[in-house]
Amino acid sequence: MKFDTSIVRTAFASPLGPMIVAATDRGLAGLWFEGQRHLPDVSAWPPAPRHPVLVQAVAQLQDYFAGRRTRFELPLDLQGGTPFQQSVWHALLAIPSGATTSYGVLSARIGKPAAVRAVGAAVGRNPVSVIVPCHRVLGSDGSLTGYAGGLARKTALLQLEGAL
Repeated sequence: MKFDTSIVRTAFASPLGPMIVAATDRGLAGLWFEGQRHLPDVSAWPPAPRHPVLVQAVAQLQDYFAGRRTRFELPLDLQGGTPFQQSVWHALLAIPSGATTSYGVLSARIGKPAAVRAVGAAVGRNPVSVIVPCHRVLGSDGSLTGYAGGLARKTALLQLEGAL
């Protein structure tokens, strides 16, 4: 991942553990649980809790975790990924709250039905967890497969959304 030099961050205390929220001038660029796989080194990113995108993101996350929101309305900056990764992340945005899909269906949806493993890798590298709903992707048999934030969090998110 390549992050824009204008990136700033704040912290969010979610019910599933502390999160790091990051934004650029273009939009929300990151949302990670502390300690999750593929968490970038954010130490050089200046804290900016009053940045308008970060303020919006935190407010919408609070509503989501309280069960008052099922859709996020935020500008996203996903430019740090490859074109392939970006296509996968945009396809994730089409999975509605309360629904799930499989890696195979997602691969077919982006026109790459044979790229299931590559799609899985791109899903795992999603920089904006929860909001770009990678937790809604299951194995072909409906099993809960890997989640960079941990399977317990994936389960909790799907339960919150009524998908489990």
